[in-house]
Amino acid sequence: EAIFAPPNNAPKFAEVPRLGVSVLKGPVMDGLNEYARRIVSVDESSEVDVAEKLRESGAEMVINLLPGGAQKASLWYAEEVLKAGCALINATPTIIASDASWDRRFREAGLPIVGDDLMDQVGATFVHKVLLDSLSRRGVLISETYQLDVGGGTESADIERVWGPKRIIKTRAVESALPYKAQVVAGSTDFVEFLGNRRDSYIWVSGTYFGGARFEIEMRLNTLDSPNAVPILLDVIRAVKIALERGDAGHILPISAYAFKHPIKILPLSEAERLFEEYIKG
Repeated sequence: EAIFAPPNNAPKFAEVPRLGVSVLKGPVMDGLNEYARRIVSVDESSEVDVAEKLRESGAEMVINLLPGGAQKASLWYAEEVLKAGCALINATPTIIASDASWDRRFREAGLPIVGDDLMDQVGATFVHKVLLDSLSRRGVLISETYQLDVGGGTESADIERVWGPKRIIKTRAVESALPYKAQVVAGSTDFVEFLGNRRDSYIWVSGTYFGGARFEIEMRLNTLDSPNAVPILLDVIRAVKIALERGDAGHILPISAYAFKHPIKILPLSEAERLFEEYIKG
């Protein structure tokens, strides 16, 4: 019932059976932006002890899918995850998994942690990186490139709170596709309510090829937001389960570099995919 409760507007692609799982209320903290407060009614029931409930449930890992601007809440829940003895998957842009102190604390606790800021399956950052990598490997010299996107979902509505951090994370992720320095700007730019669950992304690339001839590329990518991260997240969940079974702890670079925009060390896509496959195979 909770999956399809308003304002959730993800397309229904599967029948979810009753699993006996109840949605419990934890502290909201900074989890609601001004727009979300207008469309979300906060439950009046008491807040539960999050760490205790995680232990009681037998949870092995926790996925942080809080709004991008909920930095205070993300850090608080990370503490609860650590107390409960669970692995953490941080899908948000809050810097947790790539922070050396969190890496150390999870390593000392014998728990895996991966993140930060999950990449979509067909997201602008991924498409942009693939394009730049392909061009540079063919001897093309990229001089300037930018990536902008607008969306109508509640995550896009949080843009005012995450504009700066998201710009830094996305720009660094895109820059990593090139073996040299270029002028790169990438970030989320605005909330357009009537787009609903869709996102429009724009990519512009300028550079030179043989003989100094100039070229420009303009691309528009239109996607349905909610399903876009799911396949990558499923890969991450399975990989973290492997990490738990092997007893691996701390920041797991092969998982983070493959699936997230801001791992502890950003790697080229091809290298990240190779490391991920090798990690899965053992």
